[in-house]
Amino acid sequence: MNGFALSVSRGIARVTESALGSYQSAVIRIGFAGTWLLFLLRELPHRQELYGPDGPWSWDLARQLIADNGAFTALMWWDGQFWFEAVYALAVLASVLLLLGWRTRTMSVLFMIGVLSLQNRSVFMGDGGDNVLHLMSLYLVFTRCGQVWSLDARRAARTREARARGEWIPDRAGPVLWVVLGAALVAVTAGGRFDSDWFVPALLWGVWLAQALWWAIGRYARSYEPRVLLDIVANVIHNGALFVIASEACLIYATAGWYKIQGSRWQDGTAVYYPLHLDYFSPWPALADLLAGNGTMVMLVTYGTVIVQVAFPFTLFNRRVKNVLLALMMAEHAAIAVLLGLPFFSLAMIATDAVFLPTSFLRRLGGWVARARGRVFSAGDPALLPEGGVPAPPPAGGPTPSHFGAGPAPLTESGSTVASASGSSTRPEDGHEDASTPPRRRPEGSGAAPEDPDTQGSPAPRTTPSTPT
Repeated sequence: MNGFALSVSRGIARVTESALGSYQSAVIRIGFAGTWLLFLLRELPHRQELYGPDGPWSWDLARQLIADNGAFTALMWWDGQFWFEAVYALAVLASVLLLLGWRTRTMSVLFMIGVLSLQNRSVFMGDGGDNVLHLMSLYLVFTRCGQVWSLDARRAARTREARARGEWIPDRAGPVLWVVLGAALVAVTAGGRFDSDWFVPALLWGVWLAQALWWAIGRYARSYEPRVLLDIVANVIHNGALFVIASEACLIYATAGWYKIQGSRWQDGTAVYYPLHLDYFSPWPALADLLAGNGTMVMLVTYGTVIVQVAFPFTLFNRRVKNVLLALMMAEHAAIAVLLGLPFFSLAMIATDAVFLPTSFLRRLGGWVARARGRVFSAGDPALLPEGGVPAPPPAGGPTPSHFGAGPAPLTESGSTVASASGSSTRPEDGHEDASTPPRRRPEGSGAAPEDPDTQGSPAPRTTPSTPT
């Protein structure tokens, strides 16, 4: 019983003390933001037919459907060409900024608004990947997806360096964003434009108020207990969101695999042959004919698809087998993108699969990218990532960093507190490590506001803490 209680205690500490999967959540952020951005840019000449007020699915038809299903879309707030162009431009801008990791907490909300607004406006446009993107845009709001590989991470590193020199860098962009978006939210609510179900409006108000609470506690709290509590809550929400994303991926593959088993064409090994001969799904007819002309290859791909999809959820507890099947599924989606002409569906599924990628591989990938960037831009800014492309490990005996906007400073063994320098960490055995340094005293009379809630680091405390043990 003591062993079981100890295991439970360790599990709770693991979930609450840090945001797990920082590299995986960053890849998911980059993958889905990039997928949606590429889709919007490709369909830019056709945006009027897809989502515009004068498209085949007219504004009046969309309004009738939304009145029945209660879906959220900002395109129904006003009818007109200017508003449509503004929402489309906002979706593109939010995708770019989320891809770069600038104010990821705010951009993830705007990204969700853009995805839901366009997809719910014309529900008959899509290829299956839009359903995955629809769900993941909601889940991303709850994650700390800017801990690494983001402009927020670089800003946190610069803030850490400034604190080491005894300087204080005021944040102006965060409060301005909060005020502007808050005014827009108040205007929309007061105007009665929220005619959808309660969930999305409640989520928007909840995130906006949470940002204000985080900023207020970071600036005015006299002790670290409230900030530590908020950080624990944020860690639990982040880890829960990653668990939901992983569960969603397993559910997609398990459902698809078990449904395939019941089909006669999948049972006799010929199912892959037929979509290769559909003109609408044949961007490369010669390549499709080459594959379809080999009966053995068609049979192997058909049965292999079913086996991989059904078996994958059961291999999560065996790392080696899981990694092999994960590589096979990603290769399968890449083949679907080329052979069937479904690139955005494949990109969405590959981004979803990224939640299962090993951290060691992602760290090596970050190192390769950092070295490649160093060769291309010899004078590049080293503040984004240290040498090797990964954050440096924390100093021995240092505190456990945290992350959620302007996160709280954790407690040391002696009960004193220090501010997290980078705003993200997990245990060393997970491969997610960040450096942390004790903050300096804030200069008297500086009047600088603390970092805004979107900043991926912890604000410096108002008084100098004791030295960590």
